[in-house]
Amino acid sequence: MKVVITRKLPGDAEQMIRNASHDVWIHEDDCVIPRDLLLSKVQDADALITLLTDKVDTDLLKNAPNLKIVANYAVGFDNIDVKACCEHDVICTNTPDVLTEATADLTWALMMSCARRIVEGHKMTEKGQYKGWSPSLLIGQDLWEATLGIFGAGRIGRAVAKRAKGFNMKILYTDAFPWEEGENELNARRVDFDDLLAESDFLSLHAPLLESTKKIMNYAAFKKMKKNSILINAARGGLVDEADLYRALVEGEILGAGLDVYDPEPPEKNNPLLSMDQVVLAPHTGSASVNSRNGMAHLAAQNVINVLQGIDPLTPIKV
Repeated sequence: MKVVITRKLPGDAEQMIRNASHDVWIHEDDCVIPRDLLLSKVQDADALITLLTDKVDTDLLKNAPNLKIVANYAVGFDNIDVKACCEHDVICTNTPDVLTEATADLTWALMMSCARRIVEGHKMTEKGQYKGWSPSLLIGQDLWEATLGIFGAGRIGRAVAKRAKGFNMKILYTDAFPWEEGENELNARRVDFDDLLAESDFLSLHAPLLESTKKIMNYAAFKKMKKNSILINAARGGLVDEADLYRALVEGEILGAGLDVYDPEPPEKNNPLLSMDQVVLAPHTGSASVNSRNGMAHLAAQNVINVLQGIDPLTPIKV
């Protein structure tokens, strides 16, 4: 059977699939596969391994009559029309769990960098502008005993919250479901969204991108936050209205932001957030550790192998 992979993946994914006696075609260029090339290659494909940049919709599915599985190399799957896949009897999978800890680490890296103005200090020192110690030089915010707000207490949100215990932080969370373990072990408190905005010193986003969460961080939301609060987004760029974030930062409604994701992605060169000292930027590297990226590729490959052998996938997307 034929497996199409839209980008060269790390680890042993390709060899795993070949060892299972399947043919593999890989888009070797390290860029988004052109749409016309993707539509051409899936015409006789039995399986497709995609990235978040690859749109799987009705047009693609109609063009791929043999397709049995779409294995997304990501936890999120807003690039896939899961309902359309179900209608075409195509199984969809993602890669949860294997990237949880790495993404939580990156979230904390952004949080600490924003709080202690690490990037500003790096630029100052690099440019030779550091002239010596000063009592007022790059004074930042304390993480110790601050209040951490978690919007979306799924796997990654919970991992971020657990790390806060070492900083003796107060933990608040907003989620559709209670997190009993966090409430019992971390004294986490479930609050509504408005209270999360009002009480958090650091607000970390970990919700999926849905119609109900799209641009939920807008100017009205920023107005409800503390003036010295910091926003962290390592989830989905579409959760934040970037124009409103810029306005909120300029007007002093919030203090700073750490971003690993954008809307659109990559961000446009004229995006004013890119030149703000109080915004720390990362190029969507939340899962970019050796173990996580290899694990994601391995899981995607195993899902493909299972489905093509008539076995249930390990991590199906359920709707």
